[in-house]
Amino acid sequence: MDFKLTPEEEAFRDEVRSFLDENLPPADQRGPDFGAEWNRKVREKRWVGFSWPREVGGGGGSLMEQVILKDEMAQRKAPPLGSCFMGLAWVGPSLIEYGSEEQKQRFIPDILDGKYQWCTGYSEPSSGSDLASLQCKGVRDGDEYVVNGQKIWTSIAMWSKWMILLVRTDTEVEVKHDGITCLLVEMDSPGLEVRPIRNMAGGEMFAEVFFDDVRVPVENRLGEEGQGWQVTISALAHERSGIAEFHGLMRNLERLKELARNTMKNGRPAAEEPGIRRRIVQAETRVESMRLNGMRFLTKQLKGEKLSSETSINKLHRALLEIELGEIALEIQGSAGPLWQGAEPAAENGHWQRFALNWPEVVIGGGTPNIQKNIIAERILGLPKD
Repeated sequence: MDFKLTPEEEAFRDEVRSFLDENLPPADQRGPDFGAEWNRKVREKRWVGFSWPREVGGGGGSLMEQVILKDEMAQRKAPPLGSCFMGLAWVGPSLIEYGSEEQKQRFIPDILDGKYQWCTGYSEPSSGSDLASLQCKGVRDGDEYVVNGQKIWTSIAMWSKWMILLVRTDTEVEVKHDGITCLLVEMDSPGLEVRPIRNMAGGEMFAEVFFDDVRVPVENRLGEEGQGWQVTISALAHERSGIAEFHGLMRNLERLKELARNTMKNGRPAAEEPGIRRRIVQAETRVESMRLNGMRFLTKQLKGEKLSSETSINKLHRALLEIELGEIALEIQGSAGPLWQGAEPAAENGHWQRFALNWPEVVIGGGTPNIQKNIIAERILGLPKD
């Protein structure tokens, strides 16, 4: 496809660049109030929720304009557009398509303003990749649902105010996807307990969430009863070319190259070692393939063609790259690689050691590499299930 911009799109790109020139100081010159001021300015521009309809407070931007906005922001290492990640990624798009007018007025302005965080109650101990097999129950009791069960690997549950939750409300359906309902749950509801899960690097991004007779008003149901599966996948309709991921990986790759240039190995910079150079080039090739695959996916969207599971290809690439970049960094450092933050010889104060231990958050979240391979095999290549 020809990706030449129209005059209107060129003008929008110039507008974004001018805004960044005027409002984005270098990272080391950003004061303590910069984040709040940045959020205020991008919110005024309607660039938070840029592709959402203007009638709900979004920008009403086109798909191509959204791509331009994300690309320019990522290239300049600008802060995120909005601070409510889960709300912008999942909850907002679902509310726009399935929410009542009362729900839209109640939640969408707060999501755009970043007043609090949302988390997603999807995965369970026995239903992670096969999400439709979830068993957390929601039983209708008058004007409320009574929820019992457990969720796991719930990101940022510890500091979220609301959860978008999938529960099973019908166990008799022939197709398991049809018995799932979506509820919006306050995290301080009686009977709801959050237990953080500490990872190898000492962080606590994930948590287990337990529900013991948690009562949720029916007015907090998103969509109709039994429509939870459709509500969940509705958020996937917006732009998913992976622009931010590509630029993030390129920045990590450039930082890795700098590490190789500054680390001596066998009497010369590690960047001159053939084995290290080969692995870095292989990683760079894979990152570029992600960019091109994202452009292929974007082309389909712009043409209005039916979308398949092409994003699983990039998810698989990114998972493997997260592990590979960490392993290369530790190999470059040799015996100093395992040293933790605060140890004198640790490169970049232990940054690469933390990077190498944090990979499960990216690799496992959203489906493991094996799951992505199965999706690619079955839905793109048309191979039979094993």
